[in-house]
Amino acid sequence: MDNIALSIENLTFNYPGQTAKCFSDFNLKITEGERFGLLGPNGAGKTTLMNLITGLLPFQKGSIKLFGNEIKNKNKSVKKLFGFVPQDFSFYQELSPKENLEFFGAWAGLSKNEIKERIIELLEITGLTSVKNQPIAEFSGGMKRRINLAIGVIHRPRILFLDEPTVGVDVQSRLSIISYLKELNNTGTTLVYTSHQLNEAELLCNNIALIDEGKIVAGGTLESLLANHNENGLEGLFLNLTGKTFRD
Repeated sequence: MDNIALSIENLTFNYPGQTAKCFSDFNLKITEGERFGLLGPNGAGKTTLMNLITGLLPFQKGSIKLFGNEIKNKNKSVKKLFGFVPQDFSFYQELSPKENLEFFGAWAGLSKNEIKERIIELLEITGLTSVKNQPIAEFSGGMKRRINLAIGVIHRPRILFLDEPTVGVDVQSRLSIISYLKELNNTGTTLVYTSHQLNEAELLCNNIALIDEGKIVAGGTLESLLANHNENGLEGLFLNLTGKTFRD
């Protein structure tokens, strides 16, 4: 039987003061080793779902499990299973890449030797070795995205959640990030990814779920979805299933 990395069962959630539910009896399973894309228009619930999966938001009903462990329990062992690269930058701008990685490595429970080794490795991978001691506030958007990613993987998580990890970056940085994510996946890390970059999703994801208004409107391999809906690209499929009207 395939090992289930992420299992969501009968998830129900709404923000305080809102009568309409963002999610109602929502279900999703992602197998270990997948490169899974959660795609949808603005307001579909992608970022909210990421925040629920990673324990940043409490949910009213249902279950979210990582490798069979309930996320709601917030055990330290469960937190070590996943990494999260949020849409907003999650580092201290006044500190350097080295200082940020030292802080977040210690927060993740790594030893001093592990932190030192990972910093050398990740700075090399992200192309930031030459600026490792400079304040991140001075960096370009692409460089900030790369350190955001390095922080998310410093503890070698089994599953990595990525919410718009390449937004606002140049083509070179985007391709570098996608290439590194594929390498991570090849070594066993499960990827769960959201983006508005549909061509990027086609390059990275081997399975996708299209979400709209808190519901999965289609899911499966890209090839099967395109064939079933008589489309030749993800953009056409996206518009076919979620409509062409403006979204806020």
